[in-house]
Amino acid sequence: MQMNNVVAVITGGASGLGAATARHFVESGARVTIFDRDPAGAGFAEKIGAGFAVVDVTDAASVEAGLGQAGAINVAVNCAGIATAEKTLGREGPHDQGLFERTLDINLAGTFNVARLAAARMKDGGVIINTASVAAFEGQKGQAAYAASKAGIAGLSLPMARDLARAGIRVMAIAPGIFRTPMLESLGEEIMAGLAKDVVHPARLGDPTEFAALARFIVECEYLNGTTIRLDGALRMP
Repeated sequence: MQMNNVVAVITGGASGLGAATARHFVESGARVTIFDRDPAGAGFAEKIGAGFAVVDVTDAASVEAGLGQAGAINVAVNCAGIATAEKTLGREGPHDQGLFERTLDINLAGTFNVARLAAARMKDGGVIINTASVAAFEGQKGQAAYAASKAGIAGLSLPMARDLARAGIRVMAIAPGIFRTPMLESLGEEIMAGLAKDVVHPARLGDPTEFAALARFIVECEYLNGTTIRLDGALRMP
């Protein structure tokens, strides 16, 4: 698929990996509508020349309204998600069940909700790209909920690709490692430098533009389907 033929929706597209992808797609000739829960994202969308819709990925009616605004889409990129941290059993007791369910609801169920509804609107085939994480494979302490949600996303790729093959829709996932996003930058340069030391090569944090470039390549390369690509500089967490 050529980028000038792309009509895309990008969830979580007002910040981080989603924002980089939205900007790159627009600059590459695609028509983009950003989905985000924060109305303030409309300013970023206007700045880069994208459309914008306030969307809650866990709510079917909200997603349908956003898709209706986006028009005849053929690409959906799911970047919306939350990062939570809590041990299964901590000093204050067992993991909060509500937090576990909320993490899976937004990250996993929200991703599937957008994917299934977007697929129904792709009348002439298309591409769905979901965002997993290296935590799907090597979750760390305190990541039970987050790792489970991202492992679920990785697990969606193949069965969804098989389900949607008849409709001409490809499904892929990207599992990013440690990327320089606003959330990570809030930790400070010293902590980020320490995290970068665990990356094999290049020994640095990932740049969101690299995620965006991979998303574009997936759109353009029609033989990529049904799998998860790690984008992590050979990072393997202990």
